[in-house]
Amino acid sequence: MQYYDVARILNTHGLNGEVKVTVITDFPEERFSPGSELSLKDNPNFVLTVKSSRQFKQFWLLQFEEVSTIDDAEKLKGETIVISQENQHELPAGAYYYRDILGCQVLDNETNQDLGKITGIETPGANDVWEITEDSGNEYLIPYIDEVVKQVDIANKKVYVELLEGLRDED
Repeated sequence: MQYYDVARILNTHGLNGEVKVTVITDFPEERFSPGSELSLKDNPNFVLTVKSSRQFKQFWLLQFEEVSTIDDAEKLKGETIVISQENQHELPAGAYYYRDILGCQVLDNETNQDLGKITGIETPGANDVWEITEDSGNEYLIPYIDEVVKQVDIANKKVYVELLEGLRDED
């Protein structure tokens, strides 16, 4: 079975087994909703059922049904939380998992010129921002908006864009 990373446990929070996590998923509200079943990367058979979750600054606080004390939570520090492929939902049109976007070749929509590969995704607010790395190693950012991203072809790992002026420094 295939598993995908969704969070990394950083520390305990409080005395009742709550943990502070850094998010690795693009859908934390869905992934961490009560009743969601997650596992540990190093032990996928150990199922953690989300009891409650809440955003806390740039992190999330999670409480699991199976973890009720700080001592139990302490044992989870440093673990990566994963979700099984069978527990993932189908996405609506125009939405993609990070794993599908990362590594895609970016091409100019009109000229088919290779503009680099998507090597990172940031989520600063209203829309995602994709980090593009050129073959030369230069990096630049593009917003995931209709004015820039014209077509996403996940099957062929290609994204067609129309760069707005100033998005890419060219010599």
